[in-house]
Amino acid sequence: MTGSVRPATSKAFDPRPSIQHEGHMFVDLDHDGVVAPYEDWRLPAAERARDLLGRMTLAEKVGQMLHGTLAATGPWGMMGHGPGYDLEKCQAVILDRGVTAAITRLVAAPGVFAAQNNALQAIAARGRLGIPLVVSTDPRHHFLSIIGASDVALGFSQWPETLGLGAIGDVDLLRQFGDTVRQEYRAVGIQMGLSPQADLATSPMWPRIEGTFGEDPKLVRALTGAYVEGLQGGRSGVSATGVATVVKHWVGYGATEDGFDGHNSYGRYSAFPGGAFQDHVDAFLDAFDFKVAGVMPTYNILKDVLVNGQPVEQVGAGFSKLLLTDLLRGTCGFEGVLLSDWAISKDANQACLTGEPPQRPNDIAMSWGVEHLSAVERVALGVNAGLDQFGGEDDPALLLAAVEQGLISLERVDQSVLRVLTLTFELGLFEQPFVDEASADSLVGSTASSEAGLAAQRSSLVKLKDGQLRADDTVFIHGMKDDALQARGLKTTSDPTQATAALIRLSTPYQTLHPTFFFGSRQHEGDLDFKDDHADLALLHSLPAGMRKIIVIHLDRPAVLTNIESLAEGLYAEFGVSDGALLDVLMGLASAEGRLPFSLPRSMDHVKQRRWDRPNDDQNPLFSLGFATPA
Repeated sequence: MTGSVRPATSKAFDPRPSIQHEGHMFVDLDHDGVVAPYEDWRLPAAERARDLLGRMTLAEKVGQMLHGTLAATGPWGMMGHGPGYDLEKCQAVILDRGVTAAITRLVAAPGVFAAQNNALQAIAARGRLGIPLVVSTDPRHHFLSIIGASDVALGFSQWPETLGLGAIGDVDLLRQFGDTVRQEYRAVGIQMGLSPQADLATSPMWPRIEGTFGEDPKLVRALTGAYVEGLQGGRSGVSATGVATVVKHWVGYGATEDGFDGHNSYGRYSAFPGGAFQDHVDAFLDAFDFKVAGVMPTYNILKDVLVNGQPVEQVGAGFSKLLLTDLLRGTCGFEGVLLSDWAISKDANQACLTGEPPQRPNDIAMSWGVEHLSAVERVALGVNAGLDQFGGEDDPALLLAAVEQGLISLERVDQSVLRVLTLTFELGLFEQPFVDEASADSLVGSTASSEAGLAAQRSSLVKLKDGQLRADDTVFIHGMKDDALQARGLKTTSDPTQATAALIRLSTPYQTLHPTFFFGSRQHEGDLDFKDDHADLALLHSLPAGMRKIIVIHLDRPAVLTNIESLAEGLYAEFGVSDGALLDVLMGLASAEGRLPFSLPRSMDHVKQRRWDRPNDDQNPLFSLGFATPA
């Protein structure tokens, strides 16, 4: 956007002083009784940002280049998880260190959430220049909740996982979803979404597939663009009522070698044996066309990739000038904020690198390829490669030292700070950072948005083999409670011999291959098949012959279903669906309209024959990309 837009005044209490000038009201951000250009909402955002930049000390500028984590109360408060903010710690970060962007991982009812964010904005308003806080979040509208990737959907409308939205494949629905997220985030005081993942799910064993739209580059590109449009409030950049969207993870994260994840030292490489790097780039292009506000680089080091004829540096993407400046800003024309993923400047100690002794939260670091550099040298390398902000960092000492040592120029600092400030102006936060606490509970998770989420859950189911429940069935269930069945008048039994049908909910198999790594111990890694001694397979074989078996499997990765499919009369893939929404489909009250967002392999041998980077590279899948049983 080229100009500021004064948003409608909120009913929320705003403690900041105001000035009447030339028939208009202005917020007196710096408390001097005079309307400075940066306080004048009639001026373009970029002009206001330049004026504010000229008033800042170096320490204040460096604070804009940090994107912290909002400390919470409770045992996981140091990572931001808890029911409320630790306001004393947050105040120290905002006022003493000048950090005015941070992630929230709070889990609270909408009204409480809004009040907590208002409390933070009141703290920020006391700063010398009155710069408001930009509050970011990982996704909150799905079922999955994983530390460092997504948060629980408490109070928010609940939709299928991103992968389920990919299974639906409807651009208009994605735009609607993004708009719903926009309204619900802004209602509680969140202005930045660290989503979506435009990563292609080409490495089948990768633990983060569930956060993607799948492996089809054209579909991922279109759905990512629609999400950006809905969340930001249009195609021309973020609006004053929009949510700044940070698309991730630039680029090639989904081509991770051997399916391991870049949060872990053993998963730090992406490989491109199939020569499909451009497919991974193309998935981001609609986001760039729609002026996405931010981009987050991947942790991974990219093997065997050339940019402009030069081999990509063997460092994490956040340190690669070829990937960030030459390719992203140059070839792709991206002009927004480049925000690093978390902890890339940290020292990788023995526990981080080897898992011995077991890795703890204080051992988390993802400084791949630059472990040998000092922390000051790392941040300098990242900034000079193209980064504007460092995720998870709230101490300005490293950046100040890098400037003082001549490793980062003042001009380069100003360039990044101008980008960050312009975005904050575009979001309308200098005029109204506060939200209406009283209306948050009714706006967030409203009947309309909740029903839309349920409808999407039903639609996202993929019918692999036809088969339904009947109203007169007595059902043996596994993997779910009987409440939803009884609410629909179905009889249930715990005795398979008394049942006329079985409803079995399964999950994609996985292995815990790295139990001493913080993220590796929590991620689903390894083989995708139901081995002969798998408990769920044994259960299916134990059920009476002739019983109608309806199997529903949650696909967080592309499971091998060869020895499951033959046992099922009905077989459905799901990507985040409630028991009630599932039963609506199985009882014929709604339709499963999804299509597989990736192919399903016949065996682990086929999985290992795939090239990690190439979409749709299984030559003989059990179920192909885009498959669904015809209605």
